[in-house]
Amino acid sequence: MIHAVLIFNTSGIPRLTKFYTPLHQSSQTVIQKIFSLISVRPAGLCNFLDAPELEHSSSELGILDLIQVLVEALDRAFENVCELDLVFHFDEAHHILAEIIQGGLVLETNVDEISNSAKLASKGRKDSFMSANPLALGSGVGGPRNGALQAPLGWLTDRLTGVSGR
Repeated sequence: MIHAVLIFNTSGIPRLTKFYTPLHQSSQTVIQKIFSLISVRPAGLCNFLDAPELEHSSSELGILDLIQVLVEALDRAFENVCELDLVFHFDEAHHILAEIIQGGLVLETNVDEISNSAKLASKGRKDSFMSANPLALGSGVGGPRNGALQAPLGWLTDRLTGVSGR
């Protein structure tokens, strides 16, 4: 079972955090302790940690493969993923992580399936925004509401002058 997924930058600022088991301390304290442990390790070592008080049922090779799957999925979603992608698109990064791990259990390791699901969710968010936002640029993406959707200036002008296209 996976207890947490944490991604830090080199300064120790967490950029993606997800805990799958309850904490007995504040999450900030745990994050600081974990970063202090991994920051002193040599560059050639992988930075995943075992919790000494828990059973060791996961293999190191399996965890390395899981890290590879997560990085590949993030890289496909953001086309050469970087720290700013995790900061500004945290919702998409968490969605990708949720496609891979649910409740501490690995559900999907096929990068193509994860990538397709992330693209579908992203398209759904964009379509929802376009259909719900009358000031969105463009003519929309289909659906009953988008047929009457005007460009922002035309919509605003009609509202101010009292003329309605409906």
